[in-house]
Amino acid sequence: MIQVMGFAPYFVGTNLIQKGVKIIVEILLAVILAVIIGAGSGYWMRKRTAEAQIGSAEEQAKKILIDAEEKGETKKKEALIEAKEDIHRLRQELDRDTKERRNELQRQERRLVQKEENLDRKTDSLEKKEEVLGQKEEKLDASQVEIAELHEKQLSELERISSLTSEDARTMLLANAKEEIKHETAIMIKDCEQQAKEEADKRARNIISLAIQRCAADHVAETTVSVVALPNDEMKGRIIGREGRNIRTLETLTGIDLIIDDTPEAVILSGFDPVRREVARIALEKLITDGRIHPARIEEMVEKAKREVEQRIKEAGEQASFDTGVHGLHPEIIKLLGRLKYRTSYGQNVLKHSIEVCHLAGVMAAELGVDVMLAKRGGLLHDIGKAVDHEVEGPHVTIGADLARKYHESPEVINAIAAHHGDEEATTVQSVLVAAADAVSAARPGARRESLESYLKRLTRLEEIAESFEGVDRSFAIQAGREIRIMVKPDKIDDITSVGLVHDIVKRIESELEYPGQIKVTVIRETRAVDYAK
Repeated sequence: MIQVMGFAPYFVGTNLIQKGVKIIVEILLAVILAVIIGAGSGYWMRKRTAEAQIGSAEEQAKKILIDAEEKGETKKKEALIEAKEDIHRLRQELDRDTKERRNELQRQERRLVQKEENLDRKTDSLEKKEEVLGQKEEKLDASQVEIAELHEKQLSELERISSLTSEDARTMLLANAKEEIKHETAIMIKDCEQQAKEEADKRARNIISLAIQRCAADHVAETTVSVVALPNDEMKGRIIGREGRNIRTLETLTGIDLIIDDTPEAVILSGFDPVRREVARIALEKLITDGRIHPARIEEMVEKAKREVEQRIKEAGEQASFDTGVHGLHPEIIKLLGRLKYRTSYGQNVLKHSIEVCHLAGVMAAELGVDVMLAKRGGLLHDIGKAVDHEVEGPHVTIGADLARKYHESPEVINAIAAHHGDEEATTVQSVLVAAADAVSAARPGARRESLESYLKRLTRLEEIAESFEGVDRSFAIQAGREIRIMVKPDKIDDITSVGLVHDIVKRIESELEYPGQIKVTVIRETRAVDYAK
């Protein structure tokens, strides 16, 4: 009994579990059945909905087809109506064009008929005029025959009266008329020539006087010395240097003679070449300002001064071109013009002379009504050969013409340069004006000094003789031409050869130059070894 009671709760729990499982299974089966039923009913509903939509779409498609067919018929009818209207309109336009063309053809036919009638009338009139002219020509021929007969009778009667034939009478009359005309012509020509000469002389004097009046160029006498001011007299000793090495270096590098005398606070630079003198002056002023004066510094300052002078030469050429209004010059021509600033001719500054000739030629060209710019260009460049005449053999006229030809100047300008001293024949009016302006500029009082020019030529010739020998590097005439210093190339001239070179140069100077007193010839041979510590 106790055992049965002990197992009773176990059986009760088992039954409960089995009932719960059964309920769960039933619930699951009910859910599965509901899902199957829902799926089937959903499928059936979707199928019916789809069949309904397909039926509705078919009905709409049928309606669209019916509407399209109706619209197509309507469009077709409208297109037929429009086509009929276009055909009718085109037919009307064609009829109108045809009618207008027919009217135009009728008008042209009427005009042609009228023209034919006018031509017929004109033809009849011309025929009548031809008949009248034919009759007049017959009468004229008869009249001419009668006139010829009367002329023959008159000639016969005149020949009988004068006892001369017609040919003799004609010859006599022509000869008398010829003599009278020749005499009258000679008188008229003489009068015209005299009048033209007087008028030309008067006109030329007026033009030249007007040109001189309008071009009053300043004249500054060129000298052969320059003065450099010193801050104090102690600077003279520093310029001379120990045992004179500074002054010797400066004179050797520049070719200019330094005169250091009792003149207070001043050093005189003497030399015939203005370019060298200007280089020496600038270098000395720079050394005085810097205060460090020794051979190496002197050499450096001389090189800087040379570059500065080259720049000044270029600026002088550009300023001359600007002042005269002559533009478009080649850069090398401008440099050569600037070099004329340091060139003199018989004491007259060549650059100022060229500018003066340019203005004079331009004024005279304007008075004569010819090309002013061409005359001014020829006047400015007429002495361009003097910039290099000490470097190139030949007269400055030929050198200048060659330079102008080299730098593509016009043939008129080249002729003006070549003809301004009469070496070539002037081919243009401007060439004649340039020659006249050159003569006017050179002939005015105080423009030139003969003695200075001959002195400078002698010094130039002295240097040319020295530099003509082989092995000579540079030469400088100093001490107013009483001394010439010659630097030789050490690799070509040795110490023994330099002695013979001095004697050869002295003999050449004695045979080719005329000079007062004596000339000291000094040959300098210097060897330099330069290296840099790095």
